[in-house]
Amino acid sequence: MMYDLFRPLIFKLAPETAHGLTLKSLACAERIGLLPNVNPRTSPTTLMGLHLPNPVGLAAGLDKNGEYIDGLAALGFGFIEIGTVTPRPQSGNPKPRLFRVPEHFAVINRMGFNNDGIDRLIANVQRAKYRGVLGINIGKNADTPMENAADDYLIGLEKAYPFASYITINISSPNTKNLRALQGGDELSRLLETLKNRQSSLHTEHCRYVPLAVKIAPDLDEAQIADIAHVAEQTQIDGIIATNTTIDKSSLGAHPLAQEAGGLSGAPVREPSNRVLQALAETLNGKIPVIGAGGILSGADAVRKMQLGAQAVQLYSGMVYRGPKLVEECLQHIRAAGLSNH
Repeated sequence: MMYDLFRPLIFKLAPETAHGLTLKSLACAERIGLLPNVNPRTSPTTLMGLHLPNPVGLAAGLDKNGEYIDGLAALGFGFIEIGTVTPRPQSGNPKPRLFRVPEHFAVINRMGFNNDGIDRLIANVQRAKYRGVLGINIGKNADTPMENAADDYLIGLEKAYPFASYITINISSPNTKNLRALQGGDELSRLLETLKNRQSSLHTEHCRYVPLAVKIAPDLDEAQIADIAHVAEQTQIDGIIATNTTIDKSSLGAHPLAQEAGGLSGAPVREPSNRVLQALAETLNGKIPVIGAGGILSGADAVRKMQLGAQAVQLYSGMVYRGPKLVEECLQHIRAAGLSNH
């Protein structure tokens, strides 16, 4: 209710300014005890061998540096994913780089992995009180040559491993040049094999197994989806997140922002994301868990993703338009549909 009250004021601010202000306000409210601290233990779920209090998670991108983990945890998420984080700090793309499209319940971003680097993120994780399931989403620095991309992901994997419940390999952001080329069969196979080998040695070193997930794009055809599913099975990846943002803005029609570069999220990505999710889930047939993300603006949207084969879902842009109540609404609908797995 508070978010509904303040949203018109928030939307008067530039999107990136509003984003930062909202998160800082959330953190302040958590520190002084103003948040209700929703109990998320309502629909216990197993995902990638992890025990979640419920299957509704926060997608990466909202808290890139892990600065607001405790405030976000108080909203009732079953798991939280932070990042994307790169080995070295980088400022990202020039501003403005974040745009709301309220007429379409959409967001366009070309942030470009702006973050303070993985060392800062790990320090923030260590300071947080949260002890729930935490995903760390890793990427490559923009100035790292593509032929050396695996080196950046290895740095991220090694540094995040002791502190993460799971680690997501982001190869699907449209805002780092040529990054999506890593989704191709041979490139993907080499990258995932390299990371799975290092995961195995880290498992031995730390006496603890941290699952690896890969996040893919919605702009894939059937052959590409089948190829990714095949590579995922061959490399025994632990999970797949479907999907990231889309580069297809045709759904915005003649809207002026349709010409802006960047990834489109929110309602317009729902159907492309669901298409990829369904095809992937059908191809994998339960062999690898799939997490559904993209276009969830209602409880019904979350239920649909789970009906299509997702074992859990993640929210991001829906939080911009619906606020924290979206978390509980998704949980209520999932419970009512009897879809959580124990």
